[in-house]
Amino acid sequence: MLMALSTWCDVEAYLERSRSILLPIGSMEQHGPTGLIGTDAICPTVIAEAAAAEDPEILIGPTFSVGCAQHHLGFPGSMTLRPSTMIAAIADWSTSLRRHGFERIYWFNGHGGNVATIAAAFAEVYAQRSFAGADSDIPALQMKQRNWWELPGVMSTCRRLHPKNEGSHATASEVAVTYAAYPEQVRNLDLDPKVAPSGGFSDADDYRRRYADGRIGSDPTQATVAAGKEIIAAAANALREDFLAFARCED
Repeated sequence: MLMALSTWCDVEAYLERSRSILLPIGSMEQHGPTGLIGTDAICPTVIAEAAAAEDPEILIGPTFSVGCAQHHLGFPGSMTLRPSTMIAAIADWSTSLRRHGFERIYWFNGHGGNVATIAAAFAEVYAQRSFAGADSDIPALQMKQRNWWELPGVMSTCRRLHPKNEGSHATASEVAVTYAAYPEQVRNLDLDPKVAPSGGFSDADDYRRRYADGRIGSDPTQATVAAGKEIIAAAANALREDFLAFARCED
């Protein structure tokens, strides 16, 4: 069930049987010459929608599509939020949902650069009730963050499909997921070097200097639509189990 394609009446009826919602969260940042800028938002969205398609007890909220990606600003099209802005936005989204009666929010993440800020946002939301004291009338809210690639069985699938040169940014697996979702966007290019360099970075200019085409350690020319479909299926199955366990307060 997609909240964006539902009416308020549909959501009210859903709340009669479940108080949990899944929110994809990602980033708008470059993913090399063959990867889409929206990759980190597309991946969790596509996987979440595949999981929900098999179970009416999963409600998918809107995708939080711009995250913390300041280090990618050396590449046109990349966008970012300051950590403080993102924390405030996550808190506002969460508080809005809590007002309607949601008690458990599962943030399904597609960008490693978001992890620390999401955790800080959780602390900000929890602090509202903690500071209010034991007699507070603020309802309790439980939140969880899960990266899509950390779901059970996903990385083993990715390693089997791409045993070499997966890298850490603009990977073959994440690019494959976007190609499965949007096959008309497949980019067949010869990259030089074929395998990108690896290492660290600081700000946007340092990143662009070290990684001229945006990739880190990867060879995304391995990505195929078929591989993407297999990864989506594995991730959707694992997500369905993980979200429903969370919704049933089993974790």
